[in-house]
Amino acid sequence: MKTTTLLVTTSLLYVLFNTLHLADDIVRGMEPGRVADLVMVPILVIWLYGTLVLTERRSGYVITLLGSLLGLVVPLVHFKGAGGVAGGRVAGSPGAFFFVWTLLALGVTAGFSLVLSARELWRGVKRR
Repeated sequence: MKTTTLLVTTSLLYVLFNTLHLADDIVRGMEPGRVADLVMVPILVIWLYGTLVLTERRSGYVITLLGSLLGLVVPLVHFKGAGGVAGGRVAGSPGAFFFVWTLLALGVTAGFSLVLSARELWRGVKRR
């Protein structure tokens, strides 16, 4: 399978998982559900633009690489701290399985997107 197709697929999955996760955060009260929570929308729009419009361009790979690095932070933040998964606040709540599953899915898709975009950027450097 072509790397570009894999990168588009993982990026689309990441956007889906991230929106589900943010909605779950708001419903659980981990995020207040204010306008400030919508800051993720332009970030995901830029990620989608880099993935879908700038396909096979260096700028698209850079956007995806940076977005993937940012995406890897989400599971780390939620697994640390007293209010997160490790602190037990989430583990005893209803829907904890879905919450943890989306965190794991975010980590996997962001990590895979990171590897794919870095690989394509490295290929571009080697070609020159």
